[in-house]
Amino acid sequence: MPIFDILAGLVTNIHFIFYIISFFVGGIPFGLILAKKFADVNLKDAGSQSIGATNVLRVVKEKNPSLAKKLAIATVVLDALKGVFMLILGKLLEFDTNVLWLIAIMAIAGHCFSPYLKFEGGKGVATGAGVMMFLLPKETLIAIVVWFIAGRILKISSVASLLAVAALIISVILIDGTIPEVNSFTPLVFIVFIIFYKHIPNIIRLIKKEESKVV
Repeated sequence: MPIFDILAGLVTNIHFIFYIISFFVGGIPFGLILAKKFADVNLKDAGSQSIGATNVLRVVKEKNPSLAKKLAIATVVLDALKGVFMLILGKLLEFDTNVLWLIAIMAIAGHCFSPYLKFEGGKGVATGAGVMMFLLPKETLIAIVVWFIAGRILKISSVASLLAVAALIISVILIDGTIPEVNSFTPLVFIVFIIFYKHIPNIIRLIKKEESKVV
């Protein structure tokens, strides 16, 4: 089949269109936007340069402590909802479960490699939590509990996030054995790989005992 026919088929394929839209919606840097609009700070020039809630909290706190927590919470909620929004649309259109998982992966990839930020972005935790809550609610609730407890005790966001990811994997294995209706761990492997890849700098700092705590 000629290459142009293949491209034409992709352009008119509703699933492919959703994957692309999910990537661009996932790439919306809400943390960057909120910090700039309400605190007049540029996350890309401060702290860890991440666009996620942890960096919002850390950077904005230096300028406006009373505003920092509010913006961080807003960032978490919006980052989570952007993936969920696309999944709800896909569910309403009665997409297959495999398609929904790929939509989730593309939303997380968009957040981590934002097309609006020269393919840089956040760690994918909040967006990942959102799509996982939609697709695997019981297992995600367990992961969130682990994240909360680890965060309160250790005060290190990256460690809490990685422990939550590990808890999610273990929960899926113990509760389901594999991903329901997919009968494969492949989608989850992709998501975990992206999140761990984005945490490599944090892991290196942890090894060097240089990772900052969130106070």
